[in-house]
Amino acid sequence: MPKDLRTFIDQVARAMPTEIHTVSQEVDPRWGATAVAARLEQQQRFPTLVFRRVRGSRLPVVLNLTATYERLALAIDSTPREMVREYGQRQARPIPPVWVDSGPVHDVALTGADAQLSVLPILTHNELDAGPFVAGGCLVAKDPDSGEVNVGLYRHQVLGPQRLGVFFNPGHHGDYLRQRYEELGKPMEVAIAIGHHPGFMMGAVSRLPGIGQEFAEAGALIGEPVELVRAKTVDLPVPARAEIVIEGVIPPGARAFEGPFGEWPGHYTAEGDKPFIDVQAITMRRDAIYYDVVAAHREHVVLGSLPRMGSVFRRVKQVVPGVRQVNVPAHSRMHCYISIKKTSDAEVGRAGYAALLTEPENFRMIVVVDDDIDVFNDGEVLWAIGTRFHADTDLVMAPNIGGAGGLSPVGYNFGPNGQKTPRPSMAIIVDATKPAPPADYPPRAVVPAAAIEQVDLDALLEPFTADSLSLVMSHE
Repeated sequence: MPKDLRTFIDQVARAMPTEIHTVSQEVDPRWGATAVAARLEQQQRFPTLVFRRVRGSRLPVVLNLTATYERLALAIDSTPREMVREYGQRQARPIPPVWVDSGPVHDVALTGADAQLSVLPILTHNELDAGPFVAGGCLVAKDPDSGEVNVGLYRHQVLGPQRLGVFFNPGHHGDYLRQRYEELGKPMEVAIAIGHHPGFMMGAVSRLPGIGQEFAEAGALIGEPVELVRAKTVDLPVPARAEIVIEGVIPPGARAFEGPFGEWPGHYTAEGDKPFIDVQAITMRRDAIYYDVVAAHREHVVLGSLPRMGSVFRRVKQVVPGVRQVNVPAHSRMHCYISIKKTSDAEVGRAGYAALLTEPENFRMIVVVDDDIDVFNDGEVLWAIGTRFHADTDLVMAPNIGGAGGLSPVGYNFGPNGQKTPRPSMAIIVDATKPAPPADYPPRAVVPAAAIEQVDLDALLEPFTADSLSLVMSHE
């Protein structure tokens, strides 16, 4: 059976039964569902949540499905320790999509005046959000010059019964396409696919060179071709096994006020006049599930982090073959840790700049460490900075690399009278590595790995009981 949202939910339920919960009580679409996720987040818990009843809609909602690296690793048949390498290897072997005659996404087709957004349980996520936003939809659009199809994850505010806002982050391919359509004075046809396998979602947010190839990237991550069907009212391919597709057009030059919306850095920054989509059709499975991302919280960060890690790993490996691991921490997608087996001191700069060029608008700090440091352990990375970093020689500043504006507050100047003006942002590269061979450096104090591997904790450790202390003291 082809993989999709349903097969992955079933996979999670079987492999991680304690990591998925159903909520049968009706919840309000305005903060009701996201409040459950936020309450769990306060306890550092991020299980998948399936809400069976959301007020005003017959469709169930799934949240937090892509909120942990463990589940994203499961999606590509890997583990958190090996997922970055696996992602990079799959990324190098794209699987082109295949066309099919029909698919479940066309079980129900609402067109014209029947295509009302109110049929969908679109959520309001955070306190200061301007209203309901589609936060888990992948927008499909076509390059008017080359015909290449691009897919990207953007936010979409409900502006009316059949109107959605769209915020294209400057520098992303979707924004280049939007600008080109406006230059030509043509409407931009779009389709928003909601609900598919996490491999499809990660393919949509991967940092790929040039326009297009997201469907092939998704196929590589899923492990099979993405099935495509022709949309009903626009000349675009859409995933046949998506849960829901919203079709429409962006009128050239038209604008409406959009936002505010709590974005993945955890702030409100980018509201203003934006393009919008006039909805022409909504198609869906007969028993559709509405997939959403908990915006500005852990899921919003994690979903975008593994694709960045895989892309960074692949790009760094092109210039530093000794790259070992890459981590974009789940708590901060603005930072990136890279471990390398260093053969020359120049490799640190090459690795750092390769990472920055993968994500220039978002990465603020790249830390490069030796291969004896676990980049998935913040404590070890900080220890390396404390013992191997000289601030006067090992800190590289990359001014203006992030451009101006964007989603993070560091892309703006904030004046005393409430003014907010875009400003270029910068990033740093921290060299927390030892000098390259043949330089000598004090060794780390560690227990021999062979001795650690021989320890059988289950056989050695016993519960401490009331009699344990007397036994210890008696030396018996």
